[in-house]
Amino acid sequence: MIEGLYEAHLPVSNLKRSIEFYKGLGLEFSHNHEDRLAFLWIEKNKSWLGLWETDKVELEYHPSIRHIAFQVSLEGLRHSVSWLNERGYKPREAFGFKPVEPFVMAHSGMAHAKIHFNDPDGNSLEFICKIDNPKNITNRMYLSEWEQLNQDN
Repeated sequence: MIEGLYEAHLPVSNLKRSIEFYKGLGLEFSHNHEDRLAFLWIEKNKSWLGLWETDKVELEYHPSIRHIAFQVSLEGLRHSVSWLNERGYKPREAFGFKPVEPFVMAHSGMAHAKIHFNDPDGNSLEFICKIDNPKNITNRMYLSEWEQLNQDN
């Protein structure tokens, strides 16, 4: 029945500023609704992000209410720290990893590489991609360490 995620929503304090922020990440503006809600395509005609201008942005961050993870390619993720910095977006520490490069969180049989950053209102964002875990590693580490461990010798 379910085929994917169509939309997600975040609270923002300044809709115009947030629209520009997300357009800078490469999302395409779709439309406004009553000057307090805007939609931007994550994938055109497939999934979008709704931004709600509200005075409720001060809610303490919790990943269940103020977090979005954008799927990216592994190649894109490898360059994500410099890509973000070049556009004035600051990667942030997450799970004890400094924002010097993406890091890997591995689970039984699978792994994901990621980097975290915030939008202007402190909503938690991340770029993430699924990666192969041929050696069934379960440790967390930087992506460069992961790739070195998984090189074929």
